Amino acid sequence: MSEPYIRASSLSKIFKSGAADLVVFSNLAFEVYRGEMLALVGESGAGKSTLLHLLGGLDRPSTGTIYYGNRSITDLTDTEQADFRNREIGFVWQIHYLLPEFTALENVMMPLLIRGWARERAAADALSKLDDVGLRARASHRAGELSGGEQQRVVLARALVGKPSVLLADEPTGNLDFRTGGMIFDLLSDLHRSYSLTSVLVTHNLAFARRCNRVLSMENGGIAPLLGAGLTPL
Repeated sequence: MSEPYIRASSLSKIFKSGAADLVVFSNLAFEVYRGEMLALVGESGAGKSTLLHLLGGLDRPSTGTIYYGNRSITDLTDTEQADFRNREIGFVWQIHYLLPEFTALENVMMPLLIRGWARERAAADALSKLDDVGLRARASHRAGELSGGEQQRVVLARALVGKPSVLLADEPTGNLDFRTGGMIFDLLSDLHRSYSLTSVLVTHNLAFARRCNRVLSMENGGIAPLLGAGLTPL
């Protein structure tokens, strides 16, 4: 195994529910190794998506700390976290969140434009990423003119255009039929390797999960290796 890159220490998330506290999970501790593809599984409501939001700096834990290398992202200001997300993390969601009034190319350009890149430079890099996902010929099409699988490939291109070190994916095949979902997972796996990413995937599909290097299961507020899932060498 390589060295740990993402570390969660004593992680808890508690929401207020009227006068009571809703404990999603408590005292989680785990590591994600550099270069691995880690799957998170568990029943609906187990806290998988909540955990992914914390790992991506989109929310803050009630207690505990998240480290990337030796850097605590939990201690960053909101502005610092936004900059960290833009530069270090690519996100893929079950719902694509593409801007319908923009083309595929323009949607992929967005993270670079937010970063302050000139439009021509951003367009060149975005077109290269669309090429990587097999959609160069669809660059000028708007989201509504693309199939579900094509939309998700645009999302993958958008996630990777900023050259992140980490990819976080929440049910990336959840809205797709089995065949298209398999094609998207194959592409995601190929991109994970070719871009030397560290990836964390939330999925209900155990067949896909077992193709990852490790599988962690969330249950009853805790997290543990999924028995029988095995470990794929990195």
